[in-house]
Amino acid sequence: MNPTIVLVHGAFAESSSWNGVIDALLRAGRPAVAYANPLRGVAADAAGLSDLLRTIDGPVVLVGHSYGGSVITAADPAAADLKALVYVAAFAPEAGESALELSSRWPGSTLGAALSPIARADGATDLSIQRDRFHAQFAADVSTVEAQLMAATQRPVAQAALEEGAPADPLWKSVPAHFIHGDLDLNIPPAGLRAMAERAGAEPVELTGASHALGVSRPSEVAEVILKAAA
Repeated sequence: MNPTIVLVHGAFAESSSWNGVIDALLRAGRPAVAYANPLRGVAADAAGLSDLLRTIDGPVVLVGHSYGGSVITAADPAAADLKALVYVAAFAPEAGESALELSSRWPGSTLGAALSPIARADGATDLSIQRDRFHAQFAADVSTVEAQLMAATQRPVAQAALEEGAPADPLWKSVPAHFIHGDLDLNIPPAGLRAMAERAGAEPVELTGASHALGVSRPSEVAEVILKAAA
């Protein structure tokens, strides 16, 4: 049975950011579904993902972008027959590590200066990328028109989600992991992405000239790594 590819978007994005990748997967005969990541907290978001996984028959390949990598890392290993993990410019945290900590451990991220806080009535804070800075910060290698659409449809992330540490026993320790990222990522420093891949025992694919939004700008190459993981 062909594995079902389950794709998890990260902060400042939404499910349609996977459209190009899903198109390539479907043309290759692989079933795919994008999880609408709530972006509220690692444990809560992973619980929702695990609920989705329990509805899928057969093997699954989990794919995460950015903060979505933290979410797939925390998914319930008993929720599905997990064949592989694919980290697309994504966090692969060790137990206790947060996205915020990992993004600042290595120099090179300019995300902090591009963020705008959104105060919520419950006292929490959401974060979004300033629209006039979205193109350069998040998706420098997509067209201006597409970047404007992405900026307008971005989903804010709870600040607490980026500060929440990963649970014990991250999935990449027990499930084969694959990594792909761009060398011009301004959200997560490429040095950090390489280091996370190395400690997971993987050799990352690094795309020259690719931004953080490589699932949008380079969908064929991202799909190629996913198909390799699913083979």
